[in-house]
Amino acid sequence: MVRLQRTQTFLNGLGRVAAKSGMRRVVADGNSARYQGSMHGGAWKEWVVLTKQGGIAGERDLLSLCRGGSFLFYKHNFKIHACMRERRKKMAKIPYKMYLTEQETPRQWYNLRADMKEQHAPLLNPGTLAPLSAEDLYPVFCEKLCQMEVDETTRYFDIPEGVQEYYKTFRPSPLVRAYNLEKALDTPAKIYFKFEGNNTSGSHKLNAAAAMAYYAKEQGLTSLTTETGAGQWGTALSMACAFFGLDLTVYMVKVSFEQKPFRKAVMETFGASIIPSPSTTTEVGKAILAKNPNTGGSLGCAISEAVERSMADENCRYVLGSVLNQVLLFQSIIGLESKIAMDKLEEYPDVVVGCAGGGSNLGGLMSAYMQDKLLGKSNTRFLAVEPASCPSFTRGKYAYDFCDTGRITPLAKMYTLGSDFMPSANHAGGLRYHGMSPILSKLYHDGYMEAIAAEQTKVFEAAVLFAKNEQLLPAPESAHAIYGAIQEALKCKESGESKTILFGLTGTGYFDMQAYMNFNEGKMSDHIPTDEELQKGFDTIPHTGR
Repeated sequence: MVRLQRTQTFLNGLGRVAAKSGMRRVVADGNSARYQGSMHGGAWKEWVVLTKQGGIAGERDLLSLCRGGSFLFYKHNFKIHACMRERRKKMAKIPYKMYLTEQETPRQWYNLRADMKEQHAPLLNPGTLAPLSAEDLYPVFCEKLCQMEVDETTRYFDIPEGVQEYYKTFRPSPLVRAYNLEKALDTPAKIYFKFEGNNTSGSHKLNAAAAMAYYAKEQGLTSLTTETGAGQWGTALSMACAFFGLDLTVYMVKVSFEQKPFRKAVMETFGASIIPSPSTTTEVGKAILAKNPNTGGSLGCAISEAVERSMADENCRYVLGSVLNQVLLFQSIIGLESKIAMDKLEEYPDVVVGCAGGGSNLGGLMSAYMQDKLLGKSNTRFLAVEPASCPSFTRGKYAYDFCDTGRITPLAKMYTLGSDFMPSANHAGGLRYHGMSPILSKLYHDGYMEAIAAEQTKVFEAAVLFAKNEQLLPAPESAHAIYGAIQEALKCKESGESKTILFGLTGTGYFDMQAYMNFNEGKMSDHIPTDEELQKGFDTIPHTGR
């Protein structure tokens, strides 16, 4: 036991040290003080408590503070420096890459809806505008997926053994400490990223594709249809369908089809049939082409064609690679793995950053940490980064809208630019969808998340800086998250705070070389839609009275 002496002098000295170290004084009186924040040498997550003069301080392990506990300081400031030195020594041991073992990987998916304070609005029947049940969705989706889609209460779903075995071909994925990027930015921030590109699809999309193909096969179906934008989802689903023995037809957004011919080659290698959208193979496609013959297409358009195609065959169903609740459920494995790995490192993110198109990656990455926030266990910030040319969160309307351009899918309440919205043809960064995940839309609307929009030239600047320092060529979609993480790290540089940043590196950019060539040659330009252009899309949003 240690009796504290000269407390006021000590408190004044500690205040000066803490202020220089980026800590914030939150409670103070004449005899005691409490601080919260992050020292440059490590993450101090909880209160730093000083007892009042003459009080008795129980003995505590000095390093417990560095592990997120509390410690009673006494006598001299050298105790602070000792903790900082010990933390720096410990931090030097954190590996560049952290891999879990197969035995440590999650055996369940996490359903974020089970912990939401308020549920998002239900899907609506496009004809009657009545809420849809799981059974109403059976003609479009696999039955098991429909049941998961509407489930609000089941917190965890067991991952089937067949899916677990398939996951072993590419999971667990590494958690990486971006030491080189930190050095290049000269920031006190600690930057981590979860890298999902270690598979042939080059992205996180295989997490959901594996589950969807498995359940389709289990139901006795013989084929699936889907859409794809940049091609990662189409590639992932073609891989999963090949493994589980299903035929696949992919409607690929026409501008991406033309920009990325090698994506088509990979999908065809796995047995998929690829059709540029809009096409003349469906009535919806014909109508869109009649209205706009030179359109480069959109994900909403490709979804319409894929749904129409699936409805013509009773042994075929449609699957969607983003937006839906079931997709965020399957992608939760990203966040669950991240949390296990960061817990092993005794780290916890102050900020989680993800790119935002339809919400699959961001929703998966933040899942485990958003659970903590919803349950009042943390105050982590969640930042969505979307393209300025397709700004659903930052400039969209929170309303019921069709999930497709052809208006044949259910209506979802989400942030939307209108189902007729078409991104500019010069947009090379992916993330082309007009809407957003209903789950993420609700969380954003309720203030649990933030969002920013970035021009594609700034996104590619971030991508090149990252590539040069971390020696990975990121997909343009992933580069949006990189941009957001860099902005957060630069804020730390300015403030002197040592925050922990986690972002999602969703995939690699090896099929995006035309976009990189355009950027490197100075041919890339930005297009930010005007209010008048956005209004054309808003005018197509249906009036549901809800």
